[in-house]
Amino acid sequence: MDVELKPDERIDHLESHEIRVIQNPHVFSFSLDAILLADFALISKSAKTRVVDLCAGNGAVGLFAAHKTNGQFAEVEIQPKLADMAERSVKLNDLDDQFTVYNADIKDIDQQIKRDSVDVVTCNPPYFENTKTSHKNPNQYLAIARHEIKTNLNMVLAVTSSLLKTNGRCYFVYRPDRMVEFLDKMREHRLVPKEIQFIYPREGRDSNMMLVSGIKDGRPGGLKIKAPITVYKRNSDEYTETISRVLYGK
Repeated sequence: MDVELKPDERIDHLESHEIRVIQNPHVFSFSLDAILLADFALISKSAKTRVVDLCAGNGAVGLFAAHKTNGQFAEVEIQPKLADMAERSVKLNDLDDQFTVYNADIKDIDQQIKRDSVDVVTCNPPYFENTKTSHKNPNQYLAIARHEIKTNLNMVLAVTSSLLKTNGRCYFVYRPDRMVEFLDKMREHRLVPKEIQFIYPREGRDSNMMLVSGIKDGRPGGLKIKAPITVYKRNSDEYTETISRVLYGK
């Protein structure tokens, strides 16, 4: 289905799953973290499955995971322009019957999505704390997407726990420098960490991203550190085989 593009917008493709997403570099553009999060999440194929993507931006994570299930997706995004991009991206991919986009603050989403009713929550939240000394992007859209201005880690995890059924699963992408805080707050909100996978930009470099999964009210223990993912080959701008598979399906 064709949709109208607004000024400065473009359509980008994820070739591995033939998904098209509306992007705007001045408002929001997905990056590799969204693609890796969608690939990381385990989602049942059942049509009864309910998935919620919090802090959804332009809807990229949910759209990239759509092929995994016949169930329903809810995309929750507080910024109207981003939510509008998500809605049009859903139409662009003919996924109207599977997706609902909510232009809402995640703290209020229980007014539209019942608590304890969701099987899977995904989230690519703002990574950076909102402090007086933090250097924020002067672009308000990008600042809100990257800094804890409209929400924060504690709220993201509280809402995730509230939405999930017992034994429901959650999947996040986050920064390793806040890992200890992240895992502590997961447990505070009845989310038991089960998997961590570190992402490295290149061999010999520190990890700059991590993928984390958890289970609501899961059994304590059993945390698995998965094999790491490296984005680029050594001394090259060529993607590794793992990244090429995620991006291009090969």
